[in-house]
Amino acid sequence: MVGSITWEYARFVIGIAVAVLTGVLAQLCFWVGPIPYTFQNTGFVLAGLLLDPLHAFLSMALYMLFIVVGLPMAAGFRGGIHVVLGYTGGYIVGFIFSAPLMSLLKRWYLGRGRKLNELTFTEYLILLLLSLIAALPTYTLGFLVFACHALGSEKLFSWALKVASSMGISSDSKLLTLFIASVLVFIPQDMLMDHVIALILARYIYEIALYRGFDLS
Repeated sequence: MVGSITWEYARFVIGIAVAVLTGVLAQLCFWVGPIPYTFQNTGFVLAGLLLDPLHAFLSMALYMLFIVVGLPMAAGFRGGIHVVLGYTGGYIVGFIFSAPLMSLLKRWYLGRGRKLNELTFTEYLILLLLSLIAALPTYTLGFLVFACHALGSEKLFSWALKVASSMGISSDSKLLTLFIASVLVFIPQDMLMDHVIALILARYIYEIALYRGFDLS
């Protein structure tokens, strides 16, 4: 009984820590032309790798709650309900679904008893590919919400045109232009940086947890 309570406590602590870390990583931003890149996608992948689906969901829900109550944990040190309802809010809501999906995919692939710190390079590559599938809810909601805002905003749509142009893509389709600007341009950085960082962090956090007597498998 005591062990069960201790393990439940550990999962909540990890979930809270990942939510806070997601807020920190959201502030790390660099620009390539007109495109801003952050590292906040690391959060939902890390939550999915370390936690069961329920606690992964709760971790990202907590991150969204932090933003809703006004803590400056969205990209650009922004906070407040208007951020979640704004043109980037779809990504934040998407994290809530992507994190448990990452957890389910990891459990399906590794099964029970497989340890994150004992995987081969090929197995890590497969987890990386699965993380792209897990990101689909975030990309989908991010695109839909951004498109709804951008179709009614000349400023946002002009930015999307500039992003597509910077990639050498020109299209008469407004939705394709918005998809490029809100999803396509971010996939390479998400996969090669955010998700790789999450895999590396998950491995070392897993080892620390094992040392402390908690098997996160």
